[in-house]
Amino acid sequence: MVLSTRKIPVTILTGYLGAGKTTLLNRILTENHNEKVAIIVNEFGEVGIDNQLVVNSEEEIVEMNNGCICCTVRGDLIRILKTLIYSMEEGNVKFNRVLVETTGLADPAPVAQTFFMDQAIAEKFEVDSIVTVVDSKHITKHFDTKDEAQEQIAFGDIIILNKTDLVNDKELDDVETRIESMNSTARRIRSKNCDVSLKDILGIHSFDLNVKLEVNPDFLNDHHHHHHNNKVTSVAFVEERPLDMRKVDEWMSYLIQEKGEDLLRYKGIMNVKNSKQRIVFQGIHMLFAGKADRTWREDEKKITQLVFIGKNLDKDELQRQFENCIA
Repeated sequence: MVLSTRKIPVTILTGYLGAGKTTLLNRILTENHNEKVAIIVNEFGEVGIDNQLVVNSEEEIVEMNNGCICCTVRGDLIRILKTLIYSMEEGNVKFNRVLVETTGLADPAPVAQTFFMDQAIAEKFEVDSIVTVVDSKHITKHFDTKDEAQEQIAFGDIIILNKTDLVNDKELDDVETRIESMNSTARRIRSKNCDVSLKDILGIHSFDLNVKLEVNPDFLNDHHHHHHNNKVTSVAFVEERPLDMRKVDEWMSYLIQEKGEDLLRYKGIMNVKNSKQRIVFQGIHMLFAGKADRTWREDEKKITQLVFIGKNLDKDELQRQFENCIA
């Protein structure tokens, strides 16, 4: 079997918790773009929710939950990429593009570095672009704090200013001006619900190694260790017994009022008493939305899966509050 020598382009999708990466991923998975995309999804937390929030599609999703791609799981990123190549050479899978969706707490630099440090990977893959999704309403919280959100902006080739409907024109202009001061070379795209043209983010060949070396001179040195903000933790719940929706509403109202500023991201799928449909909810800080999803399938186990990512979370107290919601 003769394989093409053309390298497979890789898009690295990054952005802080709740910025809209999964929304953009769903668009890539559903739009008719004649691409066969191999997806690698990573989450921060014990329970994988994103895989269930992503719509059904032909692409195979490889989900990794034992740490960030750029941290302990980085070796697994290399292993998964090699597995994908082997599977393609054996004729088991077909793909012409890879998309790596990083956790919201990932610095994209070591993820991109992976494609240069491993020779076998470097021969097969090339980084096409780093796409950073920014929550236009909440990003201002990160402008004066050195954290992953700033790293993600600094390394982005394309920066999607998402959720523009949640801010006024002046606020949006101020955000864009600040982002431009942090990364003047990136192209900026304004959007609502990540409604961007895929031709603007896929196959654009915008990754420039020299620019990345200016941002981080140690980019090609294999000793880059990334440490999460130690205050940021995740608490996950899995429960087979149905929940009482009224109690859940009361609990979420209390949490948002008392811990809203500390709740970076919370999301889940709930099995609610007397409901034939899954209830999906997602939130970031004080913004919260829940809705009925599809009907539970007959062969599907009705399980509630929730994950909270935030600062100074009291796991025992959250556990007690969650158990109080069981019907």
